[in-house]
This record gives sequence, structure tokens and C-alpha cells, in this order.
Amino acid sequence: MEITLSKEQGRVPVTVLHVTGRVNLGTAEQLQDKARETIQAGTVDLLLDLSGVESLTSAGLRAIHQIYQLLHDDSTKEQSGGIVKSPHLKLLSPSPAVRGVLKIAGFDTFLELHDNAQEAVSSFGG
Repeated sequence: MEITLSKEQGRVPVTVLHVTGRVNLGTAEQLQDKARETIQAGTVDLLLDLSGVESLTSAGLRAIHQIYQLLHDDSTKEQSGGIVKSPHLKLLSPSPAVRGVLKIAGFDTFLELHDNAQEAVSSFGG
């Protein structure tokens, strides 16, 4: 798995992690560590570009969930009384197979999935 980073400017600055390869037991921690590093460096809004991800296992799902928790504000959940889609973590262009895994696991209930990079970046801060 490879991860590259870019910065985009929409309504707010957005950090994009471009992930390629397989996100599995052997690589999930690498994704988590890279996200944690960017968040500790000041990232508030993070877009995971999954367009190059070939497969996503349960370990990859756990890594994405951990990233969600790092960026998630518990007060938002308490105010709404339930599950809220994250305003700070969004996913871009998962393949049909990866999108299927995300939906089966229910990740589409708390994460926005986008197919257009510009629309994804623009969706932050709104």
C-alpha cells in the first residue's frame, strides 16, 4: 500500500490522503498512523481518496473507523441524539467492490462517499 498526501482548498483547507493498493491487516496500521500524523499536524478536514484501493478488509475498516474517531466530536452526536455523518472525514471514489464492503459494514451511515474530487472538497465546512 502507498499513501501520498495533498492539500486542497475548498471553503476550508482539506488534507487528502491518496491511498493505493490493499488495505488489510498488514497495511491498515500504516493508514492509521499517517492519518494520526496529519491530524496531530493540524488537519481538521480529511478526505480519503480510495480510488486506487484494490481491496479493503475488516482491518482496513477498523483503521477508517479509528480515523473517524480521531476527528469526531462527541458533542455533535449528543446534540443530534444519534448517528451523524462526519463533517470532518469523507471518502472519495471507492471502487464498486470497496464501496460494497463499506455499505455492508454500514460505514455509509456515518461517512459521506463521493465520486467527484471537487464536490468532495467543496462539501467540507458547509
